Amino acid sequence: MFRYFSLAFKNTLRNPLRSVLTTSSIAVSLCLLGVLIAIYHALFFGQATPGQALRLVVRHKVSLAQPIPVAYEEKIRNIPGVKEVSAWNWFGGTYKDNRDQKNFFARFGVEPKAFMAIRTQMEMPDDQRRAFITERTACVISRDLAEKLKLKLGDRVTLTGDIYPVTLELIVRGIFDDPDASQSLFFNLDYLRDALPLARRNWNSTVAVLANSPDDVPRIAKTVDDMFANSTPATKTESEQQFALSFVSFLGNIKLFLLSICAAVTFTILLVSGNTMAMSVRERIKEVGVLKTLGFNNDTILGIIIGEAITISLIGGIIGLLFASGLTLLVGKAGQAFVAQLHGLSLTPITCVISLGVAILIGLISSFFPAWNAARTNILDSLRYSG
Repeated sequence: MFRYFSLAFKNTLRNPLRSVLTTSSIAVSLCLLGVLIAIYHALFFGQATPGQALRLVVRHKVSLAQPIPVAYEEKIRNIPGVKEVSAWNWFGGTYKDNRDQKNFFARFGVEPKAFMAIRTQMEMPDDQRRAFITERTACVISRDLAEKLKLKLGDRVTLTGDIYPVTLELIVRGIFDDPDASQSLFFNLDYLRDALPLARRNWNSTVAVLANSPDDVPRIAKTVDDMFANSTPATKTESEQQFALSFVSFLGNIKLFLLSICAAVTFTILLVSGNTMAMSVRERIKEVGVLKTLGFNNDTILGIIIGEAITISLIGGIIGLLFASGLTLLVGKAGQAFVAQLHGLSLTPITCVISLGVAILIGLISSFFPAWNAARTNILDSLRYSG
């Protein structure tokens, strides 16, 4: 069958304009499909980094919007296997003009010394670490955020609160690199607490926990939740990676959303390719009769037509993946401020294999029935066919 590959390939060039348009439509669709599969894989099958594998987040069982008591922090610290604990309070608020998308980034109040112990992969000079610990109004920011906002050491950052009715005047004392904390700013939680009414100082948004080893993580999570099961409020403890996904859940059932779009894209490509192959086969019914008079059997003719469709689909799929490889980088860079898992988004080998497999399947399905009908048409009917 492979000896007829050149014939199948030449048939794709019979109508160059139609082939180019079909290939282009498949390429665009496979590009979108590749990006969606890459996002799905990054969100739901991405591997935790070494730092994430050691960290957990304790929050209110019902909702992230509900706080938990400060007293929980010390109780969690005494659980065997816990190496360090730090309160994390999401500040929210506004930086400059909140209508400008670049001004949106994560802002957390933390306990500086414990925070830096928990961020095991954070890289920052020692003098900047000391400044963050000792200066009440100090803040540290990720390098990508510093570059985006054109901030440097010593610059002032003003955050106007919404969740918290305060305005924080911060000074950039550190710029760090951390694969698990992009587009982020961290400031001294005590500075925030001192500005709050007394009734609001005894609550935390979440508590970050560093385990001694990855093996301790499941046991610590269960122990924490069991400890506060009968308390008000109860807690939900999950890995840092799972916690990040909880932000994505605010958008709805993102898994179903992505799968639905992938199915719609695949169905659309199938319709386009199927229409192209039906037109192409109808134009060559007489040629099928000629091939049969020359000794080509039904299986060979079927294989040639299917091979033509698969060739077009594969070419479109390869072109689409080339575009998708660049688009995933842009999507990852734009989306990492909202979803940490999108940091460094790229096409994995499994994504490429799935996308090309879909291309082959589309070529096969879209051409099978037109090819089957043409192959089983007898010689006389083929030669008499007028189109």
